[in-house]
Amino acid sequence: MSLPASGNAPGASLSRGEPALFLTDDQLRQGIELMFFAYQAFTSDPDRILAEYGYGRAHHRAIHFINRWPGLTVADLIDILGVTKQSLNRVLRQLIEDGLVESRVGQKDRRNRNLHLSERGAALERVLSEAQRERVRRAYREAGSEAVAGFRAVLERMMDADKRDRVLKLVDRREG
Repeated sequence: MSLPASGNAPGASLSRGEPALFLTDDQLRQGIELMFFAYQAFTSDPDRILAEYGYGRAHHRAIHFINRWPGLTVADLIDILGVTKQSLNRVLRQLIEDGLVESRVGQKDRRNRNLHLSERGAALERVLSEAQRERVRRAYREAGSEAVAGFRAVLERMMDADKRDRVLKLVDRREG
């Protein structure tokens, strides 16, 4: 077994007192491939449902975040999704025309358009999310609490560092 270029032996401590973790390229490739297949499974149930409406994953993401924060502005949704106004407008226009999303004039600032799910939109969101929640619930239960915490830590560290704090505040924000 050869040592990494840094000269640290496997299992050596990092400067912050954490054990060093050396992964082979094959282990990293396996993790990447598992993530691809897990994402494929995670999105498969909603994809089937969305296809019945002629929708895609962009519609699902919009529905998810509008449900999460009713009254969200279009500008906030663009920021959250990291998409262009043009691409979001196409998705929102379709959801509004189909009666799933309502765009209301802002009460605090009349220039803003606040987004809300209609009853039909909320019903669709519940169906889309329930399959995913059940899949994640089952995986977390089978993996155990230590794995859940570890998985969250990995996901957090995969984010771009300059966006991590903002995303974590958003994700951890409670409704209402």
